[in-house]
Amino acid sequence: MSPLRAATVGPRAETLRPPWPFTCREEELNLVRRSLTAGRPGIVVTGPAGCGRSRLAAEAVRGTDCVRVSPTPETRTTPFGAFAPVLPESVTLHRAVRLLSGVRLLFVDDAHLLDDASAALLHHLAVQGRTRLLVTVTDGAAAPAAVTRLRTGEALPRLALAPLPDDATDPLLEAAAGGPLDPLTAHRLRGLCRGDLRLLRDLTAAVHDAGLLARLPETGLWAWRGPVPPAPALRERAAVLARPCPEEREALDRLAFAEPLPLPAATLDLRALERLEADALIEVADDETVRLAHPLHGPMLRATAGRLRARRLSGLRGPLTDALDAEAAALLDAIARDDVRTGRTPVGEWLVAEGAPVPAGYAAVRARFARLRGELREAAAWAREGLSETPGHPACHRELALTAARSGDHSPDDGATEDLDAYDAVRLGAPERAIGLLPPDGVFARHARALARADGAALDRVAAELGERGFLLYAAEAYAQAASAHRDPTAARTARARAAALARRCQGARTQALSGPALGELTARQRQIVTLAASGLTNRQIAERLTLSVRTVGNHLYGAYARLGTADRTALPWLVEQPA
Repeated sequence: MSPLRAATVGPRAETLRPPWPFTCREEELNLVRRSLTAGRPGIVVTGPAGCGRSRLAAEAVRGTDCVRVSPTPETRTTPFGAFAPVLPESVTLHRAVRLLSGVRLLFVDDAHLLDDASAALLHHLAVQGRTRLLVTVTDGAAAPAAVTRLRTGEALPRLALAPLPDDATDPLLEAAAGGPLDPLTAHRLRGLCRGDLRLLRDLTAAVHDAGLLARLPETGLWAWRGPVPPAPALRERAAVLARPCPEEREALDRLAFAEPLPLPAATLDLRALERLEADALIEVADDETVRLAHPLHGPMLRATAGRLRARRLSGLRGPLTDALDAEAAALLDAIARDDVRTGRTPVGEWLVAEGAPVPAGYAAVRARFARLRGELREAAAWAREGLSETPGHPACHRELALTAARSGDHSPDDGATEDLDAYDAVRLGAPERAIGLLPPDGVFARHARALARADGAALDRVAAELGERGFLLYAAEAYAQAASAHRDPTAARTARARAAALARRCQGARTQALSGPALGELTARQRQIVTLAASGLTNRQIAERLTLSVRTVGNHLYGAYARLGTADRTALPWLVEQPA
């Protein structure tokens, strides 16, 4: 049976590119590796398409002696097709189970693509328990009944893998693009891919290979403006748009050039729309507007349209000025309601994507909305977009200055407070100045009163509400203030951990409210290891540098996590690099 243990079956064909960095999955990687140790049955890793299940699993078994099986849609029609290279022809299920029972570790990638016989074999191996199994399955994908039972965690422990947070994809984007990207480009790439890391790599590589990246003179970052390149990998993703029905294709093309369109639309065939909706190619919103279901489909349809067709369809788009004014008014209304959770702004983002001029007034509103959400790099980028069109625009200059202050580039002192919002006095630690200036029933006034009383529990409640309303930076600051106000060490650690988790989502925020000692509770060795972990080193790399065992490093980190009140490795850079 030794040839089985070294086999790799059915590798997926991929472009010859270096592998993406393995990032922000350290805890999940350790969990999977622990599940594959002696005496353990293995694990099933599930998650949405493109979330990195296969990459995580491949990293977990790297350097081990295992059999890897990678079924494809082509092998699904053949009994035991996925296992054909390692099993004899005309094998029975009983014999297949017996042959594979001697394998120590079996890695089955994309198990939802297994044929029924292979799925039954996999289920028997899981129930029998002699072979450790690592199985990956895509959420929502059609699968044999035996694989569906495994996906629910019935026979093996299950790890549900969530998509990576936006900030965790920065190293991946840089690796594919060849350098740091400007925030609006990174936002555009993520938005077009909806958390699908494989698509993100294909798209970023296509943009890079087509020479569409250019350095911005203000920041030196790489920026992408213009259409999506119709690279083969992207054309394959958009193959579902090839509709033989002329009415359906016309509806898709009209939406690509002028979405969203209202219903009823005299220019669109209603029956064609019904068929497209049934195939999940379009979505009808509550406001009776129609748009394409996937954000990449519109750009791909525009990129592949002929010049004459594009000219005709572009003429159907209404004036952009009214649409931009409506978007800005909706954002300002959300700010006035103290709720910045969401804001649909397709027209403004389309302007930036196409490299068209962005009106400075609109850009200032977008910058303000992003700043309040804690999206500091995006706020600065929007302000610069406005200033490139109108260099002296005061609102854009103000937003750029406020964003710089929250990023730690400079800090407004008490004498400059009158130039800021009243709420900034609360953030700067002087709530008494703001209590009478803020609406008394609002969340910002409650923050001021809680801080003035040094009421940790009230600050926790305010921080939670701020987070629910989308004010992530303000929520992080309120939690940090609560950590200082709490007398109970456990409550203080919890608040500090929540502050760290939110602060790292705020794109480099470094403010006065977030400053303070975070590592003082740790031992010297824990501080040393936490600092190295925060720099991006893995447990194994730390162990090699400090001449320790990997287990010792893990134990020290576990103790540090307990004292810091966090189990989130990605929060460590914030905890280590707080401003003095």
